[in-house]
Amino acid sequence: MAELLDAEPDEAVAAELATDVDALDRDLSEREVDLLYSDPYSDNPALISVHAGAGGTDSQDWAEMLLRMYLRWGERQKLDVEFLEESAGEEAGIKSATIRVAGARAFGRLKSERGVHRLVRLSPFDSAHRRHTSFALVELSPEIEDDVDVEINPDDVRVDVFRSSGAGGQHVNKTSSAVRLTHIPTGVVVTCQNERSQQQNRDVAWRVLRSRLLALQQAAHAEHLAELKGESMPAEWGSQIRSYVLHPYTMVKDHRTGAEVGNAQAVLDGELEPFIEAYLRWQIGENGSNGAAAG
Repeated sequence: MAELLDAEPDEAVAAELATDVDALDRDLSEREVDLLYSDPYSDNPALISVHAGAGGTDSQDWAEMLLRMYLRWGERQKLDVEFLEESAGEEAGIKSATIRVAGARAFGRLKSERGVHRLVRLSPFDSAHRRHTSFALVELSPEIEDDVDVEINPDDVRVDVFRSSGAGGQHVNKTSSAVRLTHIPTGVVVTCQNERSQQQNRDVAWRVLRSRLLALQQAAHAEHLAELKGESMPAEWGSQIRSYVLHPYTMVKDHRTGAEVGNAQAVLDGELEPFIEAYLRWQIGENGSNGAAAG
């Protein structure tokens, strides 16, 4: 035994062990990433709609700030971003807009953004420069292929065709013929005005509608699981998922995960990774809890 303790370490064995440890670390990292992006639609393009909440011009301006945040994030991540629809506000900002983001794990990374976003700041539209709170709703769904089973009865969909007014400014093709689909049973409305022909807009609108209805099915399933856990899932204004405070201090806080960033401007410039990663890890814990409750 003493001879073994006194023996010099075998450099070849040490190198082999180090290689094995590195390989194990890589394998664990890959497995962790696979777990974070285990949603079957993680690699699908993401359809993001931003809607101004109550609050008039301030909320419409806030909706445009959120839209810019997602555009900047897409640029940072080198993803493809396409405008599908945009409705300008009366004085500033937007009433609503829909964009398509495609690229590596686009939907998987953007899942964290679905919900109500709250902004606290000194209003640039208030002559007294008082502090205002504004809300905007972010809807998110994966773009799905035609082979995914989402049943839509054509009789349940009202189709309206109109000329694009170009209200969205630079993002809208002013020569396109716009198409609006209204799914009567659910009230889901989809508008597309970015393509050059009515048929192209119609095809895109139907694809978006199918994706939105799939997202509703997924939300209904999640709500059922929450009921099994004994939790409520309010959807009204004020049930914000994240708050952005610009006055009297700066901070962005996610109310689901507890993640906080002090540099609010950096977040608004597209630095969303801390919130995306925190949400994915939080969701794994939630799904584990839901599975236990369902069992």
